Amino acid sequence: MKSGDPRLVSALVIQKVLAGRSLSELLPQYLDRLADSRDRGLVQAICFGVMRNYLKLHFIQRQLMAKPLKSRDRDIEALVLIGLYQLLYLRVGDHAAVHETAGAANKLRKRWAVGLINGVLRNFQRQREGLIEALEGEPEARYAMPGWLLHALQTQWPESWQQRAEALNSHPPMSLRVNRQINSRDDYLDLLRKNGIDAEPMPRVESGINLTRAMDVESLPGFARGCVSIQDGAAQLAAGLLGLQPGQHVLDACAAPGGKSCHMLEMEPEIELTALDSDAERLQRVSENLSRIGRRATLQQGDAADPDGSWTSQCYDRILLDLPCSATGVIRRHPDIKYLRRETDIINLVKLQNKILDTVWRLLKPGGVMLYATCSILPQENELQLQQFLSRQADAKEDVMDVPWGEARSVGRQIAPGEDGLDGFYYARLIKRAT
Repeated sequence: MKSGDPRLVSALVIQKVLAGRSLSELLPQYLDRLADSRDRGLVQAICFGVMRNYLKLHFIQRQLMAKPLKSRDRDIEALVLIGLYQLLYLRVGDHAAVHETAGAANKLRKRWAVGLINGVLRNFQRQREGLIEALEGEPEARYAMPGWLLHALQTQWPESWQQRAEALNSHPPMSLRVNRQINSRDDYLDLLRKNGIDAEPMPRVESGINLTRAMDVESLPGFARGCVSIQDGAAQLAAGLLGLQPGQHVLDACAAPGGKSCHMLEMEPEIELTALDSDAERLQRVSENLSRIGRRATLQQGDAADPDGSWTSQCYDRILLDLPCSATGVIRRHPDIKYLRRETDIINLVKLQNKILDTVWRLLKPGGVMLYATCSILPQENELQLQQFLSRQADAKEDVMDVPWGEARSVGRQIAPGEDGLDGFYYARLIKRAT
């Protein structure tokens, strides 16, 4: 059933995020409940904004409430957070922010909560200046960043951690990858301008464009014909680091949703590409993306940590290993990561990466190249992982990348969040010695 209340829909989404589910999983199904595109835009703005600023909003909420709400009332907690977010950040009239948000509790059949929400939001209006000042003494709340991640930023970038935290909390641009088999980037920029779409080229990313304002992807000129795709600039760097040549056998070992697979085929259509993923539904997205750009690959469902099936019967000239990771470098695009990810998760992720790295390395031909990639800023998943790998694999050596982006680490290069407007990414290029 279509609903006309974007605040109610936002509360239902945020309630489930607070219970452990992700925005990327929830939003598509909940946005379908709204008939008006403006309401869908408001829901997206509220949900991303609340999760981007959750620790700040939660701190303010605690100061204004005598006792915390029970877990069964997470929907009411979500409405309080939504109201605070509107009052702090959105160009919504204060009366509408308070009245409409409190009124949504009626639609949840929790009439008792209308007065509570109204009172909390009115008190915030009266105490706003003092509450904002109190944030200064609470780093986690001030920077809207969990303590363990804030510490990681401070350790990694001791002189610029505030800048990195702000970059992770920023609103990301809508980033495009131009298919240069069809158009040059300059030609596509001209096409955008002719269609009244403001855009600018990405620095250091030859295929990259940032839009000044986000828009419906289906409205992009030539999108349906594969002229352009959505992809952050840092992710676009991967294909160019592999040294692709016609006839090479290439494995994209953790391929879904297929952006890097598509980019490889746009750069060198004559490679023999195998795209692997363990999830059948996500592999279908790879197929759809390949179909849209008019390219083919061998799609294989399989687990890179436990090789089995026809994809293991050959060795490869090039392997892209874009591993499951903490995703701490892409928080600006997935702000719920700050709430959902725990420091204790990192140990298990590092073990999984370790296993996949050792396992897939066996499938690389002597003289072949493997590109190790994560969208993480944590050394445990990046240079420390590669140091250990190189110490136990006698036939592996680093191929140092001579590139104008990122910071050199003991192994590989780390792109800091916000560097040239990019997400936080890590890359290391390895060569297998001939035995």
